[in-house]
Amino acid sequence: MTHAIIFPGQGSQSLGMLSDLAGKYTEVQETFQQASDILSRDLWAITQDGPEEELNATINTQPAMLAAGVAVWRIWSGVCSIKPEIMAGHSLGEYTALVCSGALDFADAVDLVAERARLMQSAVPEGEGAMAAILGLDDDSVREVCDQASQGQVVEAVNFNSPGQVVIAGNTQAVERAIEIATEAGAKRAIQLPVSVPSHCALMKPAAEKLSEKLAATTIQSPQIKVLHNVDAGLHEQPESIREALAAQLHSPVLWADTIREIANDGILKIIELGPGRVLTGLNKRIDRSLSGLCIQDIASLEKALASE
Repeated sequence: MTHAIIFPGQGSQSLGMLSDLAGKYTEVQETFQQASDILSRDLWAITQDGPEEELNATINTQPAMLAAGVAVWRIWSGVCSIKPEIMAGHSLGEYTALVCSGALDFADAVDLVAERARLMQSAVPEGEGAMAAILGLDDDSVREVCDQASQGQVVEAVNFNSPGQVVIAGNTQAVERAIEIATEAGAKRAIQLPVSVPSHCALMKPAAEKLSEKLAATTIQSPQIKVLHNVDAGLHEQPESIREALAAQLHSPVLWADTIREIANDGILKIIELGPGRVLTGLNKRIDRSLSGLCIQDIASLEKALASE
């Protein structure tokens, strides 16, 4: 049965992730070891032993989630002979999709993602950037809330995750104003997220410019499996076009709901999320109920996915 493969991004990590799979499949620790050698720190130990604050630091989370997704893909592609029709990833997960589709070498991706995390972390001084989830308002209402709240600062809708769930990002004060305005406008919930980096908004433009230089020096091939990109829910098949999409992704909204609709429009009925968390599988149900969703993050979920093929 044709299926799509998707990869989660930052926020899906948890202490002890993939430990069950690592007990049976050597691919997990081998993949993390590759990443650890490049970064000169024990990424597997950070994911298993913590402390949690260390795992949740952007500079560790991003390479850890990349390694996790690639490890599960290596297991899955070893036990399932059916190739996916298409791939996508949420924010950082897009890099995982590009590795697994053959567009990016894993070692290059680890290096790239580590630099991306460093640039994002240093783009905005600690405490000056924030993100918040707005639940229960439509996309246009959230955009309006941001317009009202900006008052000369940056606050933008940055993750269109599913109908009624939009994440905003920008200067801390502007995000706080937007939370108040959204609540008054009838949002079910408007909550600040525990992150230090205001991803995917205009504050990330300086980081995107520096990332462009790193991307220019990185070998990228045309993918062997189609990859839908966050910036436009479209396909980018030429290396230069992929570089541009990845740089723009840093300061542009993640069009996740559009991406999933695009997969459904292709006639694909099953989407498999590879990696910890089940976050995307939950979002996808709210985007299109006709899609069947599975998440592979342990032996039981792997066996269930295999049984469904």
